[in-house]
Amino acid sequence: MFLDPVGQPVQQRWADAAMTAAFEELPPVSAFPVIPGRRWGPGLWWSATTGRHVAAGSNAMRTQLMVLDRDPDVTGLAGRPVRLLWRDDRGRVRSWVPQLFARYRDGRGLLADCPSHPEAGGERAVKAAEAMGEACEEIGWAYRRLAPLDDAPAANLKWLAGYRHPRNAGRLGLMPAVLEAFARPRPLLAGAEAVGDPIEVLPVVFHALWHGQLTTNLEAPLHQRVLVGPRDWNGLGETGGAK
Repeated sequence: MFLDPVGQPVQQRWADAAMTAAFEELPPVSAFPVIPGRRWGPGLWWSATTGRHVAAGSNAMRTQLMVLDRDPDVTGLAGRPVRLLWRDDRGRVRSWVPQLFARYRDGRGLLADCPSHPEAGGERAVKAAEAMGEACEEIGWAYRRLAPLDDAPAANLKWLAGYRHPRNAGRLGLMPAVLEAFARPRPLLAGAEAVGDPIEVLPVVFHALWHGQLTTNLEAPLHQRVLVGPRDWNGLGETGGAK
């Protein structure tokens, strides 16, 4: 079940809906719950991929949205756009609303949940994951429970995401100068200073890192001497030492 563009509920066979519905363009089929006591509640994520907002229900989901929004093969994103219903082995009707939908460049879809820890959701989530996996496999899609990121890559993505908007591409001619400065790997701050005032240049570097025009090791904390290189650089084990 999903909502059509004017908000009316539509119920179809899963295979038919997957072929005809643009889930990445649909609103949430149900609202994300607000849970008292949690430090982070439902909100909106502005997607650099689509230029639109995506509903997010938790901090864990927002982090996974960052990962997918940065993936060049992803063309569309949506929060909770579809509810799947099925009968269990005792004939009882069950339902589940995956937290996240992503559309890939080749047309395939991904349904995903974003648990904050592996046991989140308990037995019901385990059973639902089995049903989601089978339903997606039947049509050539995928379902995944996306594992939380480690602290360093999550913090790095959050930082770079702050520069994802096109306004951080800089004035005319600045981005080509930044890419040229890092045509060979060099420390972050040194490369920025080679182009101009770091206050102006660093947002452009971070924008290029978010969009994959430059590369660095996101598994370690970002700092001023971390090595940054071109998009095809494979020396990501290096982090840049103090000099």
